[in-house]
Amino acid sequence: MSARPLLLAAAAALTVSLSGQAFAHEGHDHHEAHAKAPDAALKAAIDGAWRTPENKARDQYRHPAEALAFWGLKPGADIVEFYPGAKGWWTEILAPYAHKTKGRYTGVMNNTNDAAFWAEVADKSIYGEVSASTLDALPAGKADLVLIARAFHNWARQDGATERHLEAAFKALKPGGILAVEQHRATEGSDPKAGTGYVPESYVIDAAKKAGFVLVGKSEINANPKDDHDHPFGVWTLKPIRNSGKGDAALTPEQRAAFDAIGESDRMTLKFRKP
Repeated sequence: MSARPLLLAAAAALTVSLSGQAFAHEGHDHHEAHAKAPDAALKAAIDGAWRTPENKARDQYRHPAEALAFWGLKPGADIVEFYPGAKGWWTEILAPYAHKTKGRYTGVMNNTNDAAFWAEVADKSIYGEVSASTLDALPAGKADLVLIARAFHNWARQDGATERHLEAAFKALKPGGILAVEQHRATEGSDPKAGTGYVPESYVIDAAKKAGFVLVGKSEINANPKDDHDHPFGVWTLKPIRNSGKGDAALTPEQRAAFDAIGESDRMTLKFRKP
């Protein structure tokens, strides 16, 4: 048997693929596109009792262990998360992991005095010394991994926002550092400015390459073939937001049940490297 089928078989346990190929990748970094099993500290962070039940319930759709292994998160990493928000799903995993492995976690936000964020990470025995920064104040060349989760659909509708954020991510990373992307995925050819919450995968890839990044790999870990991307209230029709409308525009109970059965959105999972 050739090497390629063996590699695909090994990756199958970690990924769900619509095409039958676990990963697609380009350039000369093919070996980096294959996920490794998560380390013990990462498993402990995902299983942490501090995580909210609501956030843990979403693991079935967002596959944190597999995604972070695919992105190549390592103990002691300097991690930057763009716009974690209140009750941050990734923050509950990444900040404790950084603390336990002697790394560093920084949340990028518009207001570094955000009370909800600091309340979430207040327990230093769990989260350690968490940092916060505005986009423009991020230290240059320090980060090992920058995570951007579900933000491109907002930036696409603001002139220059996608470019500005990717340029900041590129500047923040060390040479060889990783840009990790999780994003609601639209059908190719769709307008990224449509306001549905979805953008085409090519939109993200093209913008990242323009900023200087190299695409290392794609994964179908967070693909959802049940999601046809066409919903009355955009991606927010689906879990976890479950927008059901009001008045004459409200979903019927049968419609609500049908959308709930889809689960969460179909998502791209992309890995880029700063040369």
